[in-house]
Amino acid sequence: MKILIYGINYAPEMTGIGKYTGEMAAWLAARGHEVRVVTAPPYYPEWRVAEPYAANRYTHEWRDGAQVSRAPLWVPSKPRGKGRLVHLASFALASLPLMLRFALWRPDVVFCVAPSLLNAPTGWLAARLCGAHAWLHIQDFEVDAAFKLDILRGSWLKRTALAIERRLLKRFDSVSTISGKMLERAADKGVRAAQLVRFPNWASTDAVFPLARVSHLKATLGIAPDAVVVLYSGNMGLKQGLDVLSDATLALKDETGLAFVFCGSGPARAAIEAACGTLPNCRVIDLRPAEELNELLNLADIHVLPQRADAADLVMPSKLTGMFASGRAVIAMASPGTELHDTVAPRGMVVPPGDARSLAQAIRALAADPARRAQYGDAGRAFAVASLSRDAVLEDFEAHLRAVRAARKSPVVDSAKTPALEVVRDAERQG
Repeated sequence: MKILIYGINYAPEMTGIGKYTGEMAAWLAARGHEVRVVTAPPYYPEWRVAEPYAANRYTHEWRDGAQVSRAPLWVPSKPRGKGRLVHLASFALASLPLMLRFALWRPDVVFCVAPSLLNAPTGWLAARLCGAHAWLHIQDFEVDAAFKLDILRGSWLKRTALAIERRLLKRFDSVSTISGKMLERAADKGVRAAQLVRFPNWASTDAVFPLARVSHLKATLGIAPDAVVVLYSGNMGLKQGLDVLSDATLALKDETGLAFVFCGSGPARAAIEAACGTLPNCRVIDLRPAEELNELLNLADIHVLPQRADAADLVMPSKLTGMFASGRAVIAMASPGTELHDTVAPRGMVVPPGDARSLAQAIRALAADPARRAQYGDAGRAFAVASLSRDAVLEDFEAHLRAVRAARKSPVVDSAKTPALEVVRDAERQG
């Protein structure tokens, strides 16, 4: 098949959406598909374009079997409000010529990744121009999240943005997202059941696995061999609720047997460094190279996944898959009834969002109970292997791609037998 992938984030970004889109493209190319990608130069989560890439020119490269074309964009130093919108719009406009050009390539599927939804009109147009299947994959409901997190404000702006989003979603042939609750939200926005596909993020269980030894990074960071390490690794953005983790860290600053590691970049990093960076039991570090990912995730005795309550079920944190795959214990902040709560609760600890005191108590209790940590780690690893393996998720996705291509070439389609509907029905049966 000929597959055109369109999204602002892509490899070599090591966290978030870019990691998954890059791995998907590489996997599809390895399976013999022709894959082309229109994206931006890597800038996330640091919010600056990584060397040797440039923000002001078009570039082309081959990466892991896929032909990757990068459009210029403007990257704000502080990604808030109007600046973030201008950032997204700059890529949407700059990538338009590339998408129109690749429409002449006549792909079978145009696969658009949101965020950013501002790309969606161009992706839909390119698909219509060449008769391709238009597929929109939603990693975050960014419009809902932007207003709930006060990134954007104003009732008129909100009504307008939601109306545009609803119109766009209904125009795509397929709309996928990463969890059952997010499928329900897409349906509430007017997407028909026949359009919906569950396409979860996956765990690279071969690349991330439990180590039988202590991670080398413990000595590198000057952490005592017997210290219990509490790790947060990933984007340091607004929706993560990292202020709560900072407060919990301050509450436990005198616990000499604990070591806190914040690993990543983003708008919230400066506040974390100001609050906790000078504490003797805290380290704030940059993301490690991709080849050190397993060492990093195995540095943790306890992974912590903070989350703002007002972001519940608008996003499903992608970092959770790696936490489970590492076989280390997880503490997540989530409300009962959310998918994050239901995913973590059988195999980790869950505390209320926004409650630093409860988080500190959970960290203290789990740090003192190595048997319980091992039990949670084993359960998370088993879940990752059984339900989140990359090959299983992507083989199912590939089956969807083949089905939609066959459907477009067939004059009569029995929609009751399409894999997309089977996945939706399966999600409905599981609640």
